[in-house]
Amino acid sequence: MHMQRYSSAAMKMMNFHRNFLSLQTPTNPLVTNKACDVFINHRGIDTKRTIATLLYDHLSRLNLQPFLDNKNMKPGDKLFDNIDNAIKNCKVGITVFSPNYCKSYFCLHELALIMESKKKVIPIFCDIKPSQLALVNNGTVPDKDLERFKLAIEEAKNTVGLTFDSLKGNWSDVVTSASEIVIESLIEMKSEEI
Repeated sequence: MHMQRYSSAAMKMMNFHRNFLSLQTPTNPLVTNKACDVFINHRGIDTKRTIATLLYDHLSRLNLQPFLDNKNMKPGDKLFDNIDNAIKNCKVGITVFSPNYCKSYFCLHELALIMESKKKVIPIFCDIKPSQLALVNNGTVPDKDLERFKLAIEEAKNTVGLTFDSLKGNWSDVVTSASEIVIESLIEMKSEEI
């Protein structure tokens, strides 16, 4: 008889997943079709083909409802309407900071909306340190958004997150850690509702 051994992290993840699913009932589902559980905010050119998609796939396999623009939207969808609605209705936001993140109006708009909505935010600092986050304004950011973006960046810098060096780190480890934090957060939120 062959016994499979699981790491303590794998056991912890399975226990979280079991606990999370045990809270669901037909009349009280944690996962709904309309709202997403997790909004994944990221800079596509840096992270879409790596951590963002890996997170989306992993969270989906755990029966959660993640939102990732290229996975949840289709041609003809209104970009801001769909993204803003997903952020407003999500329970948790994962923000994947990367070297080109702060150069993107869209990333900063999403970050500001997540922070203004008072969502739980799990930052992942991928190939960048929190102290390196800074608004890059090459004249394309409207004045009305400058202060919102600066405040959101400062709040993110002061939020405990995960750090990841893509040259030295293991993608699976950071995805598993982020997923565990998401599940813990959702369980806490659900228990506070009860």
